Amino acid sequence: MKFARLRRASLGGALAVALVLSSAACGGSDSEKSANGLEKTNLNVGVMPIIEGAAVQIAITKGYFKAEGLTVNLRQIAGGAAAIPQLKSGQLDISQGGHVGWLLAADSGTLKPKIIAEASSMTKNLNAILVAKDSKISSPKDLVGKKIATNAKHDQIALLVRAALAPYGVQIDEDKDFQVIPFPNQEAALKENKVDAVVVPEPFVTQIQQNIGARLLTDFSTGATEDIPITGYAASDEFVKENPKTVAAFQRAIVKAQADAADRAVLQEVVPKYTKLPPTVISVVALNNFPTSTSASRIQRVADVMKQFGYLKNDVDVNSMVLQNG
Repeated sequence: MKFARLRRASLGGALAVALVLSSAACGGSDSEKSANGLEKTNLNVGVMPIIEGAAVQIAITKGYFKAEGLTVNLRQIAGGAAAIPQLKSGQLDISQGGHVGWLLAADSGTLKPKIIAEASSMTKNLNAILVAKDSKISSPKDLVGKKIATNAKHDQIALLVRAALAPYGVQIDEDKDFQVIPFPNQEAALKENKVDAVVVPEPFVTQIQQNIGARLLTDFSTGATEDIPITGYAASDEFVKENPKTVAAFQRAIVKAQADAADRAVLQEVVPKYTKLPPTVISVVALNNFPTSTSASRIQRVADVMKQFGYLKNDVDVNSMVLQNG
């Protein structure tokens, strides 16, 4: 599929994302008694500069946090793994992160996380495996023994790759088959035949197809990973127990914002404020789902896939670590 030149140019220049940290100047200080009976009114929330985190920005922009009596101060994080020690120390009250990371923390005992809201789930072409346009690889089963570029090993995307390829009889050895290459550099690696395939999320899925004519071999929207939860908001179990009304207020605001995020026009307005992705890019890339409820049974699907591929050593009690709502 070919897009207009303007879209192609905008997409090519929009890959380095930088969070513009913003905060909602609302609610009183924690020393003041909240009119809503909140235990804590000022929250430090960890966020990543990605489309999946749009709900927090929407809740600030539209005043949903303010209506709940909350002041939300955003703190940029590289990912859920970086948030875990900050949640444990109290530097962060709540953070966005991948469900794989929350489950790994619970499994290892590094943190006792409580997932309080889902942020995103899988959709068609949100993440995909691409091959060069002239590659002899025509099916996922042809990836046996091939060099596959991904941004990291033993992480969420690596797990999705293994789950997506297993039905084709492809058993991935992450240490042998994966070549660690940052997402922005994978296009060049594929073009120069340094790897046989690349695994990327949007907007790279669209960009690489446009720029070098790469072919989409498969995505992760079917089978075990169909609509699978990807990211969510979590706090420490201790924080949730000590601040139940505050957490409930955060959940209500996020649910409203998640519903708004389903409108691409809303994302085109909000996302450019905290990333370098312009509206023209947001208008063409595949978007994740924005769940408006939080379900232990859905998160259990993530744990089941992790267990299948040896990511979890123990049987994690998902029901106890998910604060369901909606």
